[in-house]
Amino acid sequence: MSTKDDNGTGIVTGAAQESSQTTSRRGFLKAGAALGAGAMLGAPYIGNAQTARGVRWRMQSAWQPGTIGYRTFETWCRSIQELTSGELSIEPFPAGAVAGTFEMADAVRSGVLDGMNWFTVYWPGKMPAGVFMSAYPMALSLPHHWDMMFDSFGGRQIVDELYDRQGLVFLGHVQHDLNLIHSKVPLRSFDDFRGKRIRFPGGIIAETFAKVGVRTTLLPGGDVYPALERGTIDAADFVGPAVNYDLGFHQVADYIIMGPPSTPCLHQPVDLMDISVNKRSWSRISEHTQKLMYKFVKAYSAEHFAAIQKANHEAWPKYKEAGVEVIHLSEEDAARFREAAIPLWFEWANKDRDAARLFKVHLEVMQDPSVAVITPDDIKDYKLNF
Repeated sequence: MSTKDDNGTGIVTGAAQESSQTTSRRGFLKAGAALGAGAMLGAPYIGNAQTARGVRWRMQSAWQPGTIGYRTFETWCRSIQELTSGELSIEPFPAGAVAGTFEMADAVRSGVLDGMNWFTVYWPGKMPAGVFMSAYPMALSLPHHWDMMFDSFGGRQIVDELYDRQGLVFLGHVQHDLNLIHSKVPLRSFDDFRGKRIRFPGGIIAETFAKVGVRTTLLPGGDVYPALERGTIDAADFVGPAVNYDLGFHQVADYIIMGPPSTPCLHQPVDLMDISVNKRSWSRISEHTQKLMYKFVKAYSAEHFAAIQKANHEAWPKYKEAGVEVIHLSEEDAARFREAAIPLWFEWANKDRDAARLFKVHLEVMQDPSVAVITPDDIKDYKLNF
């Protein structure tokens, strides 16, 4: 996926050292580059190898080495051989080790990788419906909302079909975290955002911020810290507190900008990941193990989410000790952002029939009395064309 276009890539996560000590961003980049180079210079790849111990998959994550996300992914991968009684083993790789983060789906489709664990927000550049596979501005805002969308309201069946067309098997969504905005300058309302150059993922998120006056820019994850350090951008959206602290964002940005207490993240409150595999690789394991893998991914989602939240709990006091100020925007700002966002929901849903199909599921969840994100009055002026 091209990174030159603001219309469809997403967050690229950063790296942290294996050591518990906090290191500089440059140290993380060196460690990640060394690990990635080592993987690329190893033995030639033979996809989905059949060994005496069973089938082996090579699976790459969007997490870079040393992050709490990658450590959790690596532990899960290494558990699979025992859990499947030796039929399947998964060899984990961090971001960039085999394929660029934006190119992971292509690498899995072609068989260069057997599977991937990436941020689902990367999909919109390949299919508009991808916008509705992970959080977008002012919509489903809590993790269980997304569990409902996928597992209770029928969204999973549509996503399964869309992945199948890509030559992939969707094993499940993986709960992750909210995203933060780290800023070099205080941004206390959307009036302060006007004219600021801020890194955001592309697509609907960048478009919503552009409507409130932001000069949005798209950067690969590895370029975000240096851009903040040099001052070529004023602020940047990135992942959650723990990973961002380990990456050293507190060293180059004195402010964290969040929504009001009722909505801590306005633009990407549930930044989902997923696990998917090549269809040919999938066909080489037994039906029994296939059924187990769906359950293992669901369990992994819970483990991953809990590990991230525990690390976040430990990270917040460190920001305070570093002198970073957390600024909460107002409820009025949230309402203003919502006004900018809702027309774009429908604009993206009307890009094609699949996007509209999936968005209809979202509308059903958002209007459910137990969710109540929107009312019919909120969307009475908009319609779907499919």
